[in-house]
Amino acid sequence: MFENLTERLGQTLKTISGRGRLNETNIKEALRDVRLALLEADVALPVVKDLIATIQARAVGQEVIGSLTPGQALIKVVRDELTQIMGEECDTLNLKARPPVVILMAGLQGSGKTTSTAKLARLLKEREKKKVSLVSCDIYRPAAIEQLETLSKEVGADFFPSNPSQKPIDIAKAALAHAKVKQSDVLIVDTAGRLHIDVDMMGEISSLHKLLNPTETLFVVDSMTGQDAANTAKAFNEALPLTGVVLTKTDGDARGGAALSVRHITGKPIKFMGVGEKTTALEPFHPDRIASRIIGQGDLLSLIEEVERKVDKTKADKLAKKMVKGKNFDLEDFREQLQQMRSMGNLGDLMDKIPGMSQVPDKMKSMVDEKSLGRMEAIISSMTPHERRFPAVIKGSRKVRIASGSGTQVQDINKLLKQFAQMQKMMKKVRRKGNMSKMMQGLQNKMPPGMMPF
Repeated sequence: MFENLTERLGQTLKTISGRGRLNETNIKEALRDVRLALLEADVALPVVKDLIATIQARAVGQEVIGSLTPGQALIKVVRDELTQIMGEECDTLNLKARPPVVILMAGLQGSGKTTSTAKLARLLKEREKKKVSLVSCDIYRPAAIEQLETLSKEVGADFFPSNPSQKPIDIAKAALAHAKVKQSDVLIVDTAGRLHIDVDMMGEISSLHKLLNPTETLFVVDSMTGQDAANTAKAFNEALPLTGVVLTKTDGDARGGAALSVRHITGKPIKFMGVGEKTTALEPFHPDRIASRIIGQGDLLSLIEEVERKVDKTKADKLAKKMVKGKNFDLEDFREQLQQMRSMGNLGDLMDKIPGMSQVPDKMKSMVDEKSLGRMEAIISSMTPHERRFPAVIKGSRKVRIASGSGTQVQDINKLLKQFAQMQKMMKKVRRKGNMSKMMQGLQNKMPPGMMPF
Protein backbone atom coordinates (compact mmCIF):
# COMPACT_ATOMS: atom_id res chain seq x y z
CA MET A 1 0.00 0.00 0.00
CA PHE A 2 1.07 3.60 -0.72
CA GLU A 3 4.00 2.48 -2.94
CA ASN A 4 3.44 5.23 -5.55
CA LEU A 5 2.76 7.95 -3.00
CA THR A 6 5.72 6.94 -0.83
CA GLU A 7 8.05 6.97 -3.81
CA ARG A 8 6.95 10.42 -4.99
CA LEU A 9 6.90 11.98 -1.53
CA GLY A 10 10.23 10.32 -0.69
CA GLN A 11 11.95 11.98 -3.64
CA THR A 12 10.48 15.40 -2.84
CA LEU A 13 11.23 15.28 0.89
CA LYS A 14 14.73 13.94 0.29
CA THR A 15 15.49 16.84 -2.06
CA ILE A 16 14.13 19.47 0.31
CA SER A 17 15.80 17.97 3.40
CA GLY A 18 19.18 18.13 1.67
CA ARG A 19 19.06 21.92 1.42
CA GLY A 20 20.82 23.93 4.07
CA ARG A 21 18.31 26.75 4.03
CA LEU A 22 14.63 26.85 3.19
CA ASN A 23 12.56 29.82 2.10
CA GLU A 24 9.01 30.40 0.95
CA THR A 25 9.97 29.83 -2.69
CA ASN A 26 11.56 26.39 -2.37
CA ILE A 27 8.92 25.29 0.16
CA LYS A 28 6.27 26.30 -2.38
CA GLU A 29 8.01 24.21 -5.04
CA ALA A 30 8.18 21.20 -2.72
CA LEU A 31 4.50 21.51 -1.81
CA ARG A 32 3.59 21.63 -5.49
CA ASP A 33 5.22 18.21 -5.84
CA VAL A 34 3.44 16.97 -2.70
CA ARG A 35 0.11 18.17 -4.15
CA LEU A 36 0.73 16.31 -7.42
CA ALA A 37 1.74 13.17 -5.53
CA LEU A 38 -1.50 13.26 -3.51
CA LEU A 39 -3.66 13.82 -6.58
CA GLU A 40 -1.94 10.96 -8.41
CA ALA A 41 -2.67 8.79 -5.36
CA ASP A 42 -6.39 9.54 -5.96
CA VAL A 43 -6.78 11.51 -2.74
CA ALA A 44 -10.00 13.58 -2.83
CA LEU A 45 -9.44 17.16 -3.98
CA PRO A 46 -10.93 18.84 -0.84
CA VAL A 47 -8.56 16.73 1.27
CA VAL A 48 -5.55 17.73 -0.84
CA LYS A 49 -6.46 21.43 -0.65
CA ASP A 50 -6.88 21.41 3.13
CA LEU A 51 -3.75 19.33 3.69
CA ILE A 52 -1.51 21.52 1.53
CA ALA A 53 -2.91 24.74 3.03
CA THR A 54 -2.23 23.51 6.58
CA ILE A 55 1.29 22.27 5.76
CA GLN A 56 2.13 25.55 4.02
CA ALA A 57 0.88 27.64 6.94
CA ARG A 58 3.12 25.70 9.35
CA ALA A 59 6.05 25.43 6.95
CA VAL A 60 6.60 29.13 6.34
CA GLY A 61 6.64 29.90 10.05
CA GLN A 62 9.43 29.64 12.62
CA GLU A 63 8.65 25.93 13.04
CA VAL A 64 10.43 25.15 9.75
CA ILE A 65 12.28 28.13 8.32
CA GLY A 66 13.56 29.12 11.75
CA SER A 67 14.65 25.58 12.57
CA LEU A 68 18.30 24.49 12.72
CA THR A 69 17.33 21.52 10.52
CA PRO A 70 14.56 22.93 8.30
CA GLY A 71 14.40 19.89 6.01
CA GLN A 72 13.74 17.53 8.91
CA ALA A 73 11.29 19.99 10.42
CA LEU A 74 9.30 20.05 7.17
CA ILE A 75 9.19 16.25 7.05
CA LYS A 76 7.81 16.26 10.61
CA VAL A 77 5.14 18.77 9.61
CA VAL A 78 4.09 16.60 6.65
CA ARG A 79 3.94 13.50 8.86
CA ASP A 80 1.94 15.32 11.56
CA GLU A 81 -0.61 16.65 9.08
CA LEU A 82 -1.02 13.28 7.35
CA THR A 83 -1.66 11.78 10.80
CA GLN A 84 -4.15 14.53 11.64
CA ILE A 85 -6.15 14.09 8.45
CA MET A 86 -6.43 10.33 8.98
CA GLY A 87 -7.62 10.67 12.55
CA GLU A 88 -4.64 11.19 14.89
CA GLU A 89 -4.89 7.93 16.85
CA CYS A 90 -6.19 4.38 16.52
CA ASP A 91 -9.94 4.31 17.13
CA THR A 92 -10.70 0.97 18.78
CA LEU A 93 -13.97 -0.94 18.94
CA ASN A 94 -16.30 -0.25 21.83
CA LEU A 95 -16.56 -3.63 23.57
CA LYS A 96 -17.71 -2.31 26.94
CA ALA A 97 -21.43 -2.59 26.24
CA ARG A 98 -23.57 -5.32 27.77
CA PRO A 99 -22.85 -8.63 26.01
CA PRO A 100 -23.41 -9.71 23.41
CA VAL A 101 -21.90 -6.58 21.86
CA VAL A 102 -23.43 -6.39 18.36
CA ILE A 103 -21.29 -5.38 15.36
CA LEU A 104 -23.21 -4.76 12.14
CA MET A 105 -21.24 -5.04 8.87
CA ALA A 106 -22.45 -2.98 5.89
CA GLY A 107 -21.09 -2.20 2.45
CA LEU A 108 -21.28 -2.60 -1.31
CA GLN A 109 -21.32 -5.90 -3.15
CA GLY A 110 -17.84 -7.36 -3.53
CA SER A 111 -16.26 -5.10 -0.93
CA GLY A 112 -15.14 -8.05 1.21
CA LYS A 113 -17.73 -7.94 4.03
CA THR A 114 -17.96 -11.69 4.61
CA THR A 115 -14.20 -12.19 4.70
CA SER A 116 -13.79 -9.12 6.91
CA THR A 117 -16.45 -10.50 9.27
CA ALA A 118 -14.40 -13.68 9.74
CA LYS A 119 -11.13 -11.73 10.05
CA LEU A 120 -12.65 -9.50 12.73
CA ALA A 121 -13.95 -12.56 14.61
CA ARG A 122 -10.47 -14.06 14.59
CA LEU A 123 -8.87 -10.82 15.78
CA LEU A 124 -11.36 -10.46 18.66
CA LYS A 125 -10.94 -14.10 19.62
CA GLU A 126 -7.12 -14.15 19.56
CA ARG A 127 -6.22 -10.65 20.75
CA GLU A 128 -9.18 -9.71 22.94
CA LYS A 129 -9.99 -13.26 24.14
CA LYS A 130 -13.67 -12.81 23.27
CA LYS A 131 -16.21 -15.50 22.50
CA VAL A 132 -17.64 -14.55 19.10
CA SER A 133 -20.81 -15.61 17.29
CA LEU A 134 -21.32 -14.99 13.55
CA VAL A 135 -24.48 -14.85 11.47
CA SER A 136 -25.19 -14.08 7.80
CA CYS A 137 -28.28 -12.07 6.86
CA ASP A 138 -27.30 -12.15 3.18
CA ILE A 139 -30.13 -14.11 1.57
CA TYR A 140 -29.43 -12.75 -1.92
CA ARG A 141 -25.90 -13.79 -2.86
CA PRO A 142 -25.57 -17.49 -3.72
CA ALA A 143 -23.55 -19.41 -1.13
CA ALA A 144 -22.99 -16.31 1.05
CA ILE A 145 -24.26 -18.17 4.14
CA GLU A 146 -22.15 -21.25 3.36
CA GLN A 147 -19.07 -19.07 2.86
CA LEU A 148 -19.42 -17.52 6.31
CA GLU A 149 -20.05 -20.92 7.87
CA THR A 150 -16.82 -22.27 6.34
CA LEU A 151 -14.86 -19.23 7.49
CA SER A 152 -16.32 -19.42 11.01
CA LYS A 153 -14.94 -22.96 11.35
CA GLU A 154 -11.54 -21.74 10.17
CA VAL A 155 -11.36 -18.93 12.75
CA GLY A 156 -12.97 -20.95 15.57
CA ALA A 157 -16.07 -18.78 15.97
CA ASP A 158 -19.61 -19.90 16.82
CA PHE A 159 -21.88 -19.85 13.76
CA PHE A 160 -25.66 -19.36 13.78
CA PRO A 161 -27.18 -21.11 10.73
CA SER A 162 -29.65 -19.37 8.45
CA ASN A 163 -31.11 -20.00 4.98
CA PRO A 164 -32.22 -17.90 1.98
CA SER A 165 -35.92 -18.65 2.60
CA GLN A 166 -35.85 -16.59 5.82
CA LYS A 167 -36.23 -12.85 6.16
CA PRO A 168 -33.08 -10.98 7.28
CA ILE A 169 -34.94 -9.40 10.21
CA ASP A 170 -36.02 -12.85 11.47
CA ILE A 171 -32.49 -14.21 11.08
CA ALA A 172 -31.06 -11.30 13.08
CA LYS A 173 -33.66 -11.67 15.86
CA ALA A 174 -32.97 -15.40 16.22
CA ALA A 175 -29.18 -14.89 16.07
CA LEU A 176 -29.30 -12.34 18.88
CA ALA A 177 -31.27 -14.75 21.07
CA HIS A 178 -28.80 -17.53 20.18
CA ALA A 179 -25.79 -15.37 21.11
CA LYS A 180 -27.36 -14.65 24.51
CA VAL A 181 -27.97 -18.35 25.16
CA LYS A 182 -24.40 -19.16 24.09
CA GLN A 183 -23.15 -16.34 26.37
CA SER A 184 -21.13 -14.89 23.48
CA ASP A 185 -19.25 -11.67 24.15
CA VAL A 186 -19.72 -10.43 20.58
CA LEU A 187 -22.22 -11.05 17.78
CA ILE A 188 -21.06 -10.00 14.30
CA VAL A 189 -23.84 -9.67 11.73
CA ASP A 190 -22.87 -9.94 8.05
CA THR A 191 -25.35 -8.26 5.70
CA ALA A 192 -25.99 -8.30 1.96
CA GLY A 193 -24.16 -5.90 -0.32
CA ARG A 194 -26.25 -2.92 -1.32
CA LEU A 195 -26.05 0.44 -3.10
CA HIS A 196 -26.89 3.56 -1.13
CA ILE A 197 -29.35 4.52 -3.90
CA ASP A 198 -31.29 1.24 -3.48
CA VAL A 199 -34.17 2.43 -1.30
CA ASP A 200 -35.55 -1.04 -0.47
CA MET A 201 -32.16 -2.49 0.50
CA MET A 202 -31.27 0.56 2.58
CA GLY A 203 -34.63 0.26 4.30
CA GLU A 204 -33.82 -3.38 5.10
CA ILE A 205 -30.48 -2.59 6.77
CA SER A 206 -32.06 0.34 8.64
CA SER A 207 -34.61 -2.14 10.07
CA LEU A 208 -31.80 -4.48 11.07
CA HIS A 209 -30.02 -1.58 12.77
CA LYS A 210 -33.18 -0.58 14.66
CA LEU A 211 -33.75 -4.17 15.85
CA LEU A 212 -30.16 -4.97 16.86
CA ASN A 213 -29.16 -1.51 18.15
CA PRO A 214 -25.50 -2.36 17.37
CA THR A 215 -22.68 -0.88 19.40
CA GLU A 216 -20.59 -0.74 16.22
CA THR A 217 -21.81 -0.27 12.64
CA LEU A 218 -18.84 -0.76 10.33
CA PHE A 219 -18.79 0.19 6.67
CA VAL A 220 -16.60 -2.19 4.64
CA VAL A 221 -15.14 -0.62 1.51
CA ASP A 222 -12.60 -1.62 -1.14
CA SER A 223 -9.58 0.71 -0.84
CA MET A 224 -8.77 0.24 -4.53
CA THR A 225 -11.74 2.44 -5.45
CA GLY A 226 -9.71 5.40 -4.15
CA GLN A 227 -11.57 8.59 -3.28
CA ASP A 228 -14.83 6.93 -4.40
CA ALA A 229 -14.50 4.80 -1.27
CA ALA A 230 -14.78 7.92 0.86
CA ASN A 231 -17.71 9.30 -1.15
CA THR A 232 -19.60 5.98 -0.88
CA ALA A 233 -18.95 5.82 2.86
CA LYS A 234 -20.32 9.35 3.21
CA ALA A 235 -23.51 8.41 1.35
CA PHE A 236 -23.99 5.32 3.55
CA ASN A 237 -23.39 7.38 6.68
CA GLU A 238 -26.24 9.68 5.72
CA ALA A 239 -28.60 6.69 5.67
CA LEU A 240 -27.07 4.64 8.48
CA PRO A 241 -25.30 5.83 11.66
CA LEU A 242 -21.82 4.41 10.99
CA THR A 243 -19.26 4.20 13.78
CA GLY A 244 -16.27 3.34 11.61
CA VAL A 245 -14.81 2.05 8.36
CA VAL A 246 -12.95 -1.13 7.40
CA LEU A 247 -10.66 -0.66 4.39
CA THR A 248 -10.19 -3.90 2.45
CA LYS A 249 -7.67 -5.02 -0.21
CA THR A 250 -5.06 -2.50 0.90
CA ASP A 251 -2.35 -4.98 -0.11
CA GLY A 252 -3.36 -4.40 -3.74
CA ASP A 253 -3.73 -0.63 -3.42
CA ALA A 254 -0.53 1.13 -4.52
CA ARG A 255 -2.10 4.59 -4.24
CA GLY A 256 -3.66 4.99 -0.80
CA GLY A 257 -6.21 7.65 -1.74
CA ALA A 258 -8.98 5.98 0.27
CA ALA A 259 -6.99 5.89 3.50
CA LEU A 260 -6.22 9.61 3.23
CA SER A 261 -9.76 10.65 2.23
CA VAL A 262 -12.21 8.63 4.34
CA ARG A 263 -11.88 10.36 7.72
CA HIS A 264 -11.85 13.88 6.28
CA ILE A 265 -14.91 13.34 4.08
CA THR A 266 -17.05 11.14 6.34
CA GLY A 267 -15.93 12.24 9.79
CA LYS A 268 -15.80 8.53 10.65
CA PRO A 269 -12.58 6.78 11.68
CA ILE A 270 -10.95 3.95 9.78
CA LYS A 271 -10.83 1.22 12.42
CA PHE A 272 -9.26 -1.67 10.49
CA MET A 273 -7.58 -2.43 7.20
CA GLY A 274 -7.40 -5.74 5.37
CA VAL A 275 -3.85 -6.51 4.24
CA GLY A 276 -4.32 -9.85 2.49
CA GLU A 277 -6.66 -12.74 1.78
CA LYS A 278 -5.90 -14.86 4.86
CA THR A 279 -8.15 -14.62 7.91
CA THR A 280 -5.16 -13.33 9.89
CA ALA A 281 -4.73 -10.38 7.52
CA LEU A 282 -6.60 -7.66 9.41
CA GLU A 283 -4.84 -4.84 11.26
CA PRO A 284 -6.03 -2.01 13.50
CA PHE A 285 -5.61 1.31 11.66
CA HIS A 286 -3.01 3.54 13.34
CA PRO A 287 -2.93 6.94 11.57
CA ASP A 288 0.46 7.91 13.02
CA ARG A 289 2.06 4.64 11.90
CA ILE A 290 0.47 4.85 8.45
CA ALA A 291 1.76 8.42 8.07
CA SER A 292 5.28 7.21 8.87
CA ARG A 293 4.96 4.50 6.21
CA ILE A 294 3.73 7.03 3.64
CA ILE A 295 6.82 9.23 4.04
CA GLY A 296 9.12 6.20 3.93
CA GLN A 297 9.94 5.96 7.65
CA GLY A 298 8.40 2.50 8.06
CA ASP A 299 6.28 1.21 10.91
CA LEU A 300 8.49 -0.61 13.38
CA LEU A 301 5.89 -0.66 16.16
CA SER A 302 3.42 -2.66 14.06
CA LEU A 303 6.24 -4.89 12.83
CA ILE A 304 7.35 -5.66 16.39
CA GLU A 305 3.77 -6.37 17.48
CA GLU A 306 3.29 -8.69 14.51
CA VAL A 307 6.51 -10.57 15.20
CA GLU A 308 5.61 -10.99 18.88
CA ARG A 309 2.24 -12.48 17.92
CA LYS A 310 3.34 -14.76 15.11
CA VAL A 311 6.92 -15.90 15.68
CA ASP A 312 7.33 -19.18 17.55
CA LYS A 313 9.57 -17.99 20.40
CA THR A 314 10.47 -21.54 21.45
CA LYS A 315 11.87 -22.36 18.01
CA ALA A 316 13.64 -19.01 17.76
CA ASP A 317 15.34 -19.49 21.15
CA LYS A 318 16.29 -23.05 20.25
CA LEU A 319 18.02 -21.89 17.07
CA ALA A 320 19.85 -19.06 18.85
CA LYS A 321 21.17 -21.47 21.52
CA LYS A 322 22.24 -23.93 18.84
CA MET A 323 24.26 -21.26 17.02
CA VAL A 324 25.89 -19.96 20.20
CA LYS A 325 26.99 -23.52 21.10
CA GLY A 326 28.71 -23.78 17.72
CA LYS A 327 26.42 -26.37 16.18
CA ASN A 328 25.97 -26.24 12.41
CA PHE A 329 23.01 -24.41 10.94
CA ASP A 330 21.44 -26.97 8.58
CA LEU A 331 18.67 -27.00 5.99
CA GLU A 332 16.16 -28.19 8.59
CA ASP A 333 16.82 -24.97 10.52
CA PHE A 334 16.57 -23.01 7.29
CA ARG A 335 13.15 -24.55 6.54
CA GLU A 336 11.90 -23.58 9.99
CA GLN A 337 12.94 -19.98 9.31
CA LEU A 338 11.08 -19.97 6.00
CA GLN A 339 7.96 -21.33 7.71
CA GLN A 340 8.19 -18.64 10.38
CA MET A 341 8.44 -15.90 7.77
CA ARG A 342 5.51 -17.26 5.77
CA SER A 343 3.37 -17.51 8.91
CA MET A 344 3.68 -13.76 9.35
CA GLY A 345 1.33 -13.14 6.43
CA ASN A 346 1.69 -10.77 3.49
CA LEU A 347 5.42 -10.24 2.99
CA GLY A 348 4.96 -7.12 0.87
CA ASP A 349 3.07 -5.47 3.72
CA LEU A 350 5.72 -6.69 6.16
CA MET A 351 8.51 -5.14 4.09
CA ASP A 352 6.63 -1.84 3.83
CA LYS A 353 6.93 -1.54 7.62
CA ILE A 354 10.73 -1.64 7.52
CA PRO A 355 12.20 1.91 7.40
CA GLY A 356 13.98 2.68 4.14
CA MET A 357 12.36 -0.12 2.12
CA SER A 358 10.98 2.45 -0.33
CA GLN A 359 14.59 3.03 -1.45
CA VAL A 360 15.19 -0.67 -2.19
CA PRO A 361 14.89 -1.56 -5.90
CA ASP A 362 11.76 -3.50 -6.86
CA LYS A 363 13.94 -6.27 -8.33
CA MET A 364 15.48 -6.92 -4.90
CA LYS A 365 12.09 -6.80 -3.16
CA SER A 366 10.66 -9.35 -5.58
CA MET A 367 13.40 -11.81 -4.60
CA VAL A 368 11.80 -12.18 -1.17
CA ASP A 369 8.15 -12.77 -1.93
CA GLU A 370 5.78 -15.48 -0.74
CA LYS A 371 6.18 -17.49 -3.94
CA SER A 372 9.97 -17.66 -3.68
CA LEU A 373 9.77 -18.63 0.01
CA GLY A 374 7.19 -21.30 -0.79
CA ARG A 375 9.40 -22.64 -3.57
CA MET A 376 12.42 -22.85 -1.27
CA GLU A 377 10.39 -24.59 1.42
CA ALA A 378 9.08 -27.11 -1.15
CA ILE A 379 12.65 -27.85 -2.27
CA ILE A 380 13.88 -28.52 1.27
CA SER A 381 10.79 -30.61 2.06
CA SER A 382 11.59 -32.81 -0.96
CA MET A 383 14.98 -33.70 0.55
CA THR A 384 15.60 -36.64 2.86
CA PRO A 385 16.41 -35.92 6.54
CA HIS A 386 20.03 -36.94 5.80
CA GLU A 387 20.25 -34.45 2.91
CA ARG A 388 18.91 -31.65 5.08
CA ARG A 389 21.56 -32.32 7.73
CA PHE A 390 24.39 -32.87 5.23
CA PRO A 391 23.71 -30.74 2.10
CA ALA A 392 27.14 -31.62 0.67
CA VAL A 393 25.79 -35.02 -0.43
CA ILE A 394 23.29 -33.40 -2.80
CA LYS A 395 24.79 -34.04 -6.23
CA GLY A 396 23.49 -34.67 -9.79
CA SER A 397 20.89 -37.44 -9.47
CA ARG A 398 19.72 -36.22 -6.06
CA LYS A 399 19.16 -32.72 -7.47
CA VAL A 400 17.06 -34.17 -10.31
CA ARG A 401 14.95 -36.14 -7.79
CA ILE A 402 14.49 -33.12 -5.48
CA ALA A 403 13.55 -30.88 -8.43
CA SER A 404 10.99 -33.42 -9.62
CA GLY A 405 9.52 -33.81 -6.13
CA SER A 406 9.22 -30.05 -5.53
CA GLY A 407 8.01 -29.08 -9.01
CA THR A 408 11.08 -26.92 -9.62
CA GLN A 409 14.17 -26.91 -11.85
CA VAL A 410 17.69 -28.12 -11.05
CA GLN A 411 18.90 -24.50 -11.28
CA ASP A 412 16.49 -23.63 -8.45
CA ILE A 413 18.15 -26.33 -6.31
CA ASN A 414 21.59 -24.93 -7.18
CA LYS A 415 20.49 -21.39 -6.29
CA LEU A 416 19.13 -22.45 -2.90
CA LEU A 417 22.25 -24.48 -2.06
CA LYS A 418 24.47 -21.56 -3.05
CA GLN A 419 22.52 -19.15 -0.79
CA PHE A 420 22.66 -21.66 2.03
CA ALA A 421 26.42 -22.23 1.60
CA GLN A 422 27.04 -18.48 1.80
CA MET A 423 25.03 -18.29 5.01
CA GLN A 424 26.89 -21.22 6.56
CA LYS A 425 30.22 -19.65 5.59
CA MET A 426 29.25 -16.39 7.29
CA MET A 427 28.16 -18.27 10.43
CA LYS A 428 31.43 -20.22 10.67
CA LYS A 429 33.55 -17.13 10.08
CA VAL A 430 31.84 -15.16 12.82
CA ARG A 431 31.93 -18.12 15.22
CA ARG A 432 35.69 -18.63 14.71
CA LYS A 433 36.30 -15.01 15.63
CA GLY A 434 34.26 -15.46 18.79
CA ASN A 435 31.79 -12.78 17.78
CA MET A 436 28.66 -14.90 17.76
CA SER A 437 26.85 -12.81 20.34
CA LYS A 438 27.69 -9.64 18.39
CA MET A 439 26.41 -11.13 15.19
CA MET A 440 23.16 -12.31 16.81
CA GLN A 441 22.67 -8.84 18.25
CA GLY A 442 23.37 -7.26 14.87
CA LEU A 443 20.84 -9.52 13.20
CA GLN A 444 18.30 -8.79 15.91
CA ASN A 445 18.60 -5.09 15.13
CA LYS A 446 17.99 -5.65 11.44
CA MET A 447 15.62 -8.60 11.26
CA PRO A 448 12.48 -9.73 13.09
CA PRO A 449 13.46 -11.85 16.15
CA GLY A 450 14.08 -15.48 15.27
CA MET A 451 14.56 -14.72 11.59
CA MET A 452 17.78 -15.45 9.75
CA PRO A 453 18.84 -13.54 6.62
CA PHE A 454 19.17 -15.31 3.29
